[in-house]
Amino acid sequence: MAERPRTVASCSISLDGYLDAGGEERLVLSSAEDLRRVDGVRAWADAIMVGAATVRNDDPRLLVRDPELRRGRIEAGRSPSPTKVTLTRSGDLDPTNRFFTTGDVEKLVYCPPSVAARARRRLGSSATVVGLDRSTELAVVLDDLHRRGVRRLMVEGGGCLLTQLFTEDLVDELHLSVAPFFVGTSRGRRFVGDGEFPFNSCRRASLRRTTRLGDVVLLHYDLASAPAMRRAT
Repeated sequence: MAERPRTVASCSISLDGYLDAGGEERLVLSSAEDLRRVDGVRAWADAIMVGAATVRNDDPRLLVRDPELRRGRIEAGRSPSPTKVTLTRSGDLDPTNRFFTTGDVEKLVYCPPSVAARARRRLGSSATVVGLDRSTELAVVLDDLHRRGVRRLMVEGGGCLLTQLFTEDLVDELHLSVAPFFVGTSRGRRFVGDGEFPFNSCRRASLRRTTRLGDVVLLHYDLASAPAMRRAT
């Protein structure tokens, strides 16, 4: 049977469920306290995964920021920050994005074999390109990450990747931070899109705790212990 890492999805949304406002300016949803919480989850993880659209649109660093957390990882024989992982169907990624240029950590790019050569030409030595059959099936990608030693995976978005992970029932925990305002425009990206989700009105997710982090509320859901309907991977 295929194995996969323990997978934690962590994201921040507005009261009306948006990840951003659809404009060029970055929308700040997290409080300072919530950003420290995210840093702690990053320090826990062996790898951080985001979709290619997030790499292009948000240009994230995906690094552990706190010096003490980085030092703790190094003392434990780990890299200062987790491995960075992204997935692309087209191979159209810019090697000057901070995903590739920041952090002395491994960067993995999963793509179909048909575009792997193109992605390798574009990215050069800035990342390891994995041309994987069925790379659009996330269970296959997670199995490959597990074989590479990733036991704890953090997923930070975006909406398409989160939708696929949830609909394929591949998330063990959801850390959902809710900011105290509305976006109010459909130009923004939603937390998830349409899909057949395993958690619905007949099978409710288990809310383990709520935490106030400044003016943000963190909802921590345990999705791994829900009865029935877990899919074999």
